[in-house]
Amino acid sequence: MKKYELPALSYDFNALEPYIDEQTMTIHYGKHHQTYVNNLNATIEGKTELQEKTLEELLENLDAIPGEVRTAVRNNGGGHLNHTLFWEVIAPAKEKSEPIGNLANAINVAFGSFENFKNQFSSAAASRFGSGWAWLVVNNEGKLEVTSTANQDNPIMEGKTAILGLDVWEHAYYLHYQNRRPEYIANFFNIINWKVVSGKFEQALTK
Repeated sequence: MKKYELPALSYDFNALEPYIDEQTMTIHYGKHHQTYVNNLNATIEGKTELQEKTLEELLENLDAIPGEVRTAVRNNGGGHLNHTLFWEVIAPAKEKSEPIGNLANAINVAFGSFENFKNQFSSAAASRFGSGWAWLVVNNEGKLEVTSTANQDNPIMEGKTAILGLDVWEHAYYLHYQNRRPEYIANFFNIINWKVVSGKFEQALTK
């Protein structure tokens, strides 16, 4: 039966410096994300009906998950899905880039400009109280929205597809930025892999 695993990274732990430091990456990926994977596997062990589902299937219909494990699946499955996307949409900052093509057009339609999108996304990340995430999502009408979720909830739980996510749990930035979350958010835009985000946008439109 299915055993979830950490996804392989396409870059080294120090490759995102100076924006995300090597120690944070090592702990975030190898400890925090690994714990979500381990706990999810332990939660669904021996539950064939759950092990046969994809991670997305588990999370998009939480009401179908048995009550005694629903919270654990929500928290740990969400943590696994969220972090998997997070590692995919960031990359070493070789040069500052912005969306192009269909994604750029969709951002302009939804937000008026890329700068307006940045401001709205940054505000969502900065104003998320406590722990959570900020997202750029495709809704069920194929339109872009900026949202945020608490804890390890994922937009898939609301019928939306995340194509960009920023982790604003303190473990994601505190070693380097301490309480300076806005600085961490601003620097995030230096390491977004817009090619990957664009691919996720196109894929979301086909669902």
